[in-house]
Amino acid sequence: MCAVGNAPPARCLVEIIYFDAGGGHRASAIALKTVAQRQDRPWHIRMTNLRDVLEPADVIHHLTGLRAEDFYNGMLKFDLTVGVRPMLPIMHMLIRRMHARNVELLARHFMTQQRDLIVSLIPHFNRTLFDGLRAADANRDNCLTPMVTIMTDLADCPPHFWIERQEQFLICGTPAAAQQALAMGLPSEHVFQSSGMIVRPEFYEQRQMRRADERQHLGLHPELPTGLVMFGGYGSRQILTIAQHLAESGQKLQLIFLCGHNQKLREQLKTLKMPFPCAVEGFTHDVPYFMRVADFFIGKPGPGTISEALVSGLPVIVACNASTMPQERYNTEWILQNHVGIVVRRFSEIGKAVGMMLDERQYKSFQMCIRRLNNHAVFEIPEILEQIMVAAAHENRRRPVLHALASANLYE
Repeated sequence: MCAVGNAPPARCLVEIIYFDAGGGHRASAIALKTVAQRQDRPWHIRMTNLRDVLEPADVIHHLTGLRAEDFYNGMLKFDLTVGVRPMLPIMHMLIRRMHARNVELLARHFMTQQRDLIVSLIPHFNRTLFDGLRAADANRDNCLTPMVTIMTDLADCPPHFWIERQEQFLICGTPAAAQQALAMGLPSEHVFQSSGMIVRPEFYEQRQMRRADERQHLGLHPELPTGLVMFGGYGSRQILTIAQHLAESGQKLQLIFLCGHNQKLREQLKTLKMPFPCAVEGFTHDVPYFMRVADFFIGKPGPGTISEALVSGLPVIVACNASTMPQERYNTEWILQNHVGIVVRRFSEIGKAVGMMLDERQYKSFQMCIRRLNNHAVFEIPEILEQIMVAAAHENRRRPVLHALASANLYE
């Protein structure tokens, strides 16, 4: 355990819990670990995929060979996100049914070594994580391990999505999420608000490059307004819809399409006869580069991608309709409230939306509002975690004294 003081002087064991349903949870976990190491925090960081711990209790996987995250990622890949809303109650019912067994597995996992902090970057399982942690703590005298949930959504989607009414800490990136936590009964001293979502540090790094030269390198015009179209690592058929409608719109622009692992989509886009320059790319780890080359972003309202675009200075165009996942609906409201982009009901309206984006006065207004956000959450959160560990170590030092006083009837 870390010693008490202004900062933990010894190496602490910090365990970060993530899973692979979508790419944002793992990406946020890696970003947090990277920044903590760059800040030379005295931590040993253990990365744990929750799926690996709970695998023995996954009856569905044992019977079908299909993991829950595989099913979810398949829905993303084949544009079946309209099915997420009816799937949530079923998933929560299964989590409740497996709760006791999952708590047992987590308690066994946490008992292998004393942690100084558990950091959850996942929804749905925070009650299970907390109960497993406390079951492990019950085998240690007067020692409670602090748990922190870092929300990777802009707001909660209750019930039992991110925020649970339990003695833990919460870090959220918007005032709306903080208010949800307080309304649920979490004490204010357990709720921390960062300046935004976790974004990989690469998006903040300065590069020596001239956009005009890089655009020409991609086969684009050096001066035309440039849109970046991206729908995550699996791509989306929506990209074809966007391309076709913008081809008919007569807008003076050019586009960069990032298709992810969707090779079929990439080939279809390459065969299109577009009336303006286009660059078509597959999966890339260097999304920050393409965002630096672009002027605005078009895609789905995922919290990670929106935050990456805004950190890169790009106003966004997203859609909100029946296919928008429940946990991403608030994101579209947030975009409008903060005046950092445009929300359409369907991408058949993309021509009009891009026309608004290309209006010089409107574009400058978007950029001014983006600068006000000033999201540096990934650099702020390690300090918050360190403060929590110091406070927890202090409480654990006090707990045996208070227990002894109570046993002697000297403490009321």
